[in-house]
Amino acid sequence: MGNRLSRIYTRTGDDGTTGLGDGSRVGKDSARVNAYGTVDEANSAIGVVLAAPSVPEDVRALLTTVQHQLFDLGGELCIPGHAAIHATDVDALETQLDRYNEALPPLKDFILPAGGEAAARCHLARTIVRRAERETVTLGRQDAVRPEAIRYLNRLSDLLFVLARVLARAEGQGEVLWNHDRRHG
Repeated sequence: MGNRLSRIYTRTGDDGTTGLGDGSRVGKDSARVNAYGTVDEANSAIGVVLAAPSVPEDVRALLTTVQHQLFDLGGELCIPGHAAIHATDVDALETQLDRYNEALPPLKDFILPAGGEAAARCHLARTIVRRAERETVTLGRQDAVRPEAIRYLNRLSDLLFVLARVLARAEGQGEVLWNHDRRHG
């Protein structure tokens, strides 16, 4: 593959533009850059989840696979017309979502984004994925975005919610329920 990044800085972005994967240049504040930039941020947040020592090995393996797929998705969003995320990737997320959710008790109340270090980190990653989804939808209103990209982000945020619940239990913290009656007493 060779050295792709022989120099980290190029000075080509000093004018407020950046190069896309197809060689075209756009503003650093474009909807496309916002979308793939937030996908990158979500990938980093999952890395922060993985840095928690209490993450079980099966969850660690799953999230590492997700990180690779998020890198693929970032490439898809960076190269107009490129396809990297497929329906099978979304189906795989749904399979994992069903698998992990099956063992959890049904939710009767909202939960707070807490439950221990790994769980709280997972909730943060979930909210960043939701933002990536919103920004990808915004991009889709201006330019072509494959529906698989949006579906992937939607399922991933659901999976991260379920995994946060799993991690809260694995850490022995349990979930913190939202006390909606606290203002009435």
